[in-house]
Amino acid sequence: MSLTRHIYRDPDGYPVRGLAMTFQDGHRLDRHTHPWGQLVYAASGTMRVSTPDTAWLVPPTRAIWAPAGTPHEIEMRGTVAMRTLYLASDGDGSRLSACRAIEVSPLLRELILHIVALQRLDLDDPAHVRLEGLLLDLLAASQTAPLELPLPADSRARAFADRLLAEPGARTGFAALARGSGASLRTLQRLFLAETGLSLEAWRGRARLQQAVAALSRGASVTETALEAGYQSSSAFIAAFKRTFGETPARYRG
Repeated sequence: MSLTRHIYRDPDGYPVRGLAMTFQDGHRLDRHTHPWGQLVYAASGTMRVSTPDTAWLVPPTRAIWAPAGTPHEIEMRGTVAMRTLYLASDGDGSRLSACRAIEVSPLLRELILHIVALQRLDLDDPAHVRLEGLLLDLLAASQTAPLELPLPADSRARAFADRLLAEPGARTGFAALARGSGASLRTLQRLFLAETGLSLEAWRGRARLQQAVAALSRGASVTETALEAGYQSSSAFIAAFKRTFGETPARYRG
């Protein structure tokens, strides 16, 4: 079903605009908002996209949909070829009204790149109208990727979470990481469970699996990925991966 009815047209008549930019490793786009909805996609490289309450690690096989007005920040992991689309969405309850990670099918990828090359879709061009309808249908039908990581609101717990996110595969113990955080390890454990619904162990496990998906997407082997994500063996990594995603890591290799 087309979602064209969920989209308003700006005064210039452009319902979709595309932007191509390349960023170097470590570059940050600080927290900001847009008056339009944004499909955040990278043709190459990996991004960490964060809203006030959720973080995603986004490889080229995934994208993040951020509705209009959603505060978000982006950190580049490696050289990132960002190819992003802006949609004028009225957010009236469609699947475009919530922030989520989506699977980018080969067709959706090529459509994103094509619209970015055009720079904008013009409603006076019938071909562009058809492209808009196809884009909205693909976004509506796209599967939600299980890559979200809830973030704690407490400033002490958030700082601790940022430490874990910086090196999710590190084998540093929680007690050592908690030093200097302004809260005891027991307090952090309580805060994480209350504010994210996950224990510290489960939260770091999910962060490691995010890291693993990004590594697999850039072509790393299962063994390399397991070690990078902090697992002591490939078998332990594969078992944890299947429990979370219901599939083997090979499915996610680029």
